[in-house]
Amino acid sequence: MDNKMSRANVDVPTNKTVAIRSFSYLKWISIVIALLLSLPVLVIVSNLFNGTEIWLHLVNTVLADYVTNSLILMLSVAVGVLLLGVPAAWLTSACEFPGKQVLSWALLLPLAMPAYIIAYTYTGLFDFAGPVQTFIREATGLGYGEYWFFEIRSIGGAIAMLSLVLYPYVYLMSRAAFLEQSANTLEVSRTLGYSNVKSFFYLALPLARPAIIAGLTLAMMEVLADYGTVQYFSVTTFTTGIMRTFYGFGDLAGAAQLAGILLLFVSVLILTERYSRRKIQYHSSGLRKTSQRLIQLSGWKGAAATMVCLVPILLGFALPAAVLLYWSVFEAAPLTWDFVKLAWNSFSLALYAALIAVFFALILSYAMRLHKSKSVSYAVTSAGMGYALPGTIIAIGVIVPLAWLDHKIIAFVKHTFDVKVGLLLSGTLVALLFAYTVRFMAVSLGAVQSGLGKVKPSMDMAGRSLGLTPMGVLKRIHLPLLKSSILTAILIVFVDVLKELPATLILRPFNFNTLAVRAFELASDERLVDAAPASIMIVLVGLLPVILLSRSISNNH
Repeated sequence: MDNKMSRANVDVPTNKTVAIRSFSYLKWISIVIALLLSLPVLVIVSNLFNGTEIWLHLVNTVLADYVTNSLILMLSVAVGVLLLGVPAAWLTSACEFPGKQVLSWALLLPLAMPAYIIAYTYTGLFDFAGPVQTFIREATGLGYGEYWFFEIRSIGGAIAMLSLVLYPYVYLMSRAAFLEQSANTLEVSRTLGYSNVKSFFYLALPLARPAIIAGLTLAMMEVLADYGTVQYFSVTTFTTGIMRTFYGFGDLAGAAQLAGILLLFVSVLILTERYSRRKIQYHSSGLRKTSQRLIQLSGWKGAAATMVCLVPILLGFALPAAVLLYWSVFEAAPLTWDFVKLAWNSFSLALYAALIAVFFALILSYAMRLHKSKSVSYAVTSAGMGYALPGTIIAIGVIVPLAWLDHKIIAFVKHTFDVKVGLLLSGTLVALLFAYTVRFMAVSLGAVQSGLGKVKPSMDMAGRSLGLTPMGVLKRIHLPLLKSSILTAILIVFVDVLKELPATLILRPFNFNTLAVRAFELASDERLVDAAPASIMIVLVGLLPVILLSRSISNNH
């Protein structure tokens, strides 16, 4: 009898045993998820050195143009976003001038305007047949070729468009750095006889350098990722080359090799940003911003400060949004059920992608919280790499393995059951959802990890002491506390997916369109007015995370 009881006691799993098993399962599940999300990058890297005839043709003909134009775009936009973002950040953080309270959050509005949409809008305004040049010809009586007007469809036009919508990255980062700087530092500079201008250039700007470089790196990565703007303006870059090689030559290997070169560009940017911050530490005295005496700007100085902040808002959001709204209401064809179907495709696809990304982010973040090992840490880090990569790279990295797997499945089913099946993965929404999850996993990871970081470890220990397993702690304690963070992550990923263009163009199934693709197709056919309803819908939905971001900044400062 005692032996039976002893065996029974050994066989019954305790709470601790169940917890350890859940703990181990979660660790391995997180590593598998991370490996799956890293697959597109591994595919691109594996194809980097596979020579093909198409690749040799590209090297001998157009590769130099791709490299040159991409570098010109990157460096020029870098200058543009610095000139637009840094002065506005300093003025709204260190100065007091008319309209500051509104302008400080309104400067974020261009984040809601995708670069390819603003490109269509300004082309409709400033192209030869647009209202501006038409007015000039009617007012002066001059004909075509008899007057000079800048060419909007050029690399200069692309630089202007990208600068107007990407400067908020630098503005956000640098403004946060200026707001956190010690009040004593700037006060001491004044006692040493430094003017406000000298204090900015010799103290505030160097102290904010890491944040400025971080924002600049994000902007330049967005430049490399852009496809719609450069394609519409006929500027040959890596993204247009990848699409041309994929669609024009039908060569996946050549497209993957171009994507590999573009991946090297992105890697250099990331490493340069990290190298710039090596062994550099900037400390704050911890004083609140309210203890610092703001620089009072009035008269012409106040008016100039207002204009410096107002111009990017007008050009980067207000003017193009007003034009799109006017075209949508007064000139575009009336909306039909086709547009409703288009919107439903976009919204449902974005929602599914957001839910999948946040679900995986929750697993990865919780595994990292429970298991503080290098393997899990590396897994979570690698899972978030996709956000630094252009949609074209991820799309090529997704379609190569899925197409290979599809052909294996087709051959197996044909051999085993003598049944013909079509593409199950690479030709369906599965490929799109996979690419979106890889592309925007870092966004959802950031939001979920931030929320989990606010939950004290004592909450976990209290739940475990009550007999809850790790998954029980997640369900009963963490999820209720993470509602706000999870909803934020879902919203941001939803909007990012809604705006994504190159990955959708490559991976979408036949006869499946989204708002972004429809706007691109209509604009490519020079039907700019008809592209306005889809474009304004994307912009209006894109305002939601911008509003959340501006509210968060206002609450923190």
